[in-house]
Amino acid sequence: MQQTIPDLAGSSPSQGLPADPDLFFYRTYINQKTYMMNNNQGSKAYLFSIVLVAVLGGLLFGYDTAVISGAEKGLQAFFKGAKDFTYTDGIHGFTCASALIGCIIGSSLSGLFASRFGRKRSLIFAGVCFFISAWGSMTPESYVLPYGQPTWNLLVVFNLYRVLGGIGVGMASAICPMYIGEVAPSNIRGMLVSWNQFAIIFGQLLVYFVNLVILGSHANPVYDAVGAIANMADAQWTITTGWRYMFGSECVPAGLFTLLICFVPETPRYLVMIGQDEKALGILSRINGLDKAREILNDIKNTVTVKTEKVLSYGFMCIFVGIMLSVFQQAVGINAVLYYAPRIFKDMGMDNEMAFTVVMGVINILFTLIAVFTVEKWGRKPLLIWGSIGMAIGAFGVALTFGREGMAFITAASIMVYSASFMFSWGPICWVLIAEIFPNTIRGKAVAIAVAFQWIFNWIVSSSFVPMFNMHLTAGDNFGHWFTYGLYGLICVVAAIFVWRLVPETKGKTLEDMSRLWRKDK
Repeated sequence: MQQTIPDLAGSSPSQGLPADPDLFFYRTYINQKTYMMNNNQGSKAYLFSIVLVAVLGGLLFGYDTAVISGAEKGLQAFFKGAKDFTYTDGIHGFTCASALIGCIIGSSLSGLFASRFGRKRSLIFAGVCFFISAWGSMTPESYVLPYGQPTWNLLVVFNLYRVLGGIGVGMASAICPMYIGEVAPSNIRGMLVSWNQFAIIFGQLLVYFVNLVILGSHANPVYDAVGAIANMADAQWTITTGWRYMFGSECVPAGLFTLLICFVPETPRYLVMIGQDEKALGILSRINGLDKAREILNDIKNTVTVKTEKVLSYGFMCIFVGIMLSVFQQAVGINAVLYYAPRIFKDMGMDNEMAFTVVMGVINILFTLIAVFTVEKWGRKPLLIWGSIGMAIGAFGVALTFGREGMAFITAASIMVYSASFMFSWGPICWVLIAEIFPNTIRGKAVAIAVAFQWIFNWIVSSSFVPMFNMHLTAGDNFGHWFTYGLYGLICVVAAIFVWRLVPETKGKTLEDMSRLWRKDK
């Protein structure tokens, strides 16, 4: 059936496409004035294409958070050569974690940006932050400070660039799942949002390989007992140049993401919130077909009477559940494994800790795919509960076997079980729930609050792991090892109970159903 294109920007069809950049995407399926559209069938190819672009934000999330792992040794050696200050381990720790400060800021601001400027424009801003941070981290001298001379001023500038990148990471971590959740049909929304977590893990794995290629035959600096670089000649290239290339490599995915996000549409739900119903109908029609699009549009308009509401308009429990989902995702201790895997495997007595780290990375990818393909069949709650139980078994296994003679491989297997259980449950499913559990009119603010708590607890867990892990009651014992993982195992049990008792099942529900759910429970 041939139909006239709805006037999506206030101009008649005879005037052709308007200059509005939000409508550029229509050129992919509009023949200037008319298009063919089946009333009962949308375009999955179109849906997947715009989701794929949004998923690139998840890839950048993983890429940026993991890039420091390959660059930090060369960076540390570079700044140890400073003449105007002493680059201590404490300063190095702050420098490695400075992006997390930006993540907290970016996630906190994401609600304001998403509500005021829209999901799409906010993601463009995040992409620009990514790109500037990558370029600036590669050349922090910025053509102003003397190149290659480590100084206090250069360190400050470098950390500012990393904070800027963190703002992009924090904003994308909140808005990318929100964007996908708002464009996806309810029957496949969980699967599509889960792809965002897959992209995060893939981005981490990708940067490991990129760093390996950049390092090539060059050596990382090795420190002797007094803290001096023992292999200065071998490590010279890594100290002067290698870490710059590692940070600079982020320019490629950051530039690609920033460019492509310009050509995807704004989410229909945000468009309705700002009174652009016809534009929203056009997007919904392309994804769902015209008949279904009209039904969805009516549901959205029935629940969106105002642009935004106060964050507690749907009661305290709505926000509490969202926050605790984020808290538990980090409090179970997964980043203590992901960030410090080589250290953990080394302490287990493994000869090749990097090989075990790579194996764990591959397992993480595979088990993330389990969530992607089962979340719509099994539901959100069962995956979270079974994942919590699997993590608890893995964590308690580590606590009971760590350091015991002849049990190193059992300990390693327990770590794998722990990590794999997270990857098919709390890793992707938490993002799915955060993207869909809040009503339309508070989603921007509520997601921002939830994700900010996620980054805060990421920092708490990451910064507390090493001191806890290295605790000793007597010299040489493994008290810290079993205490740390025993604690994580206990938190996993509490997380399972929390999901069972308080988290609603959202499988198959529309985003508009969330408004009715929380209004009823209020």
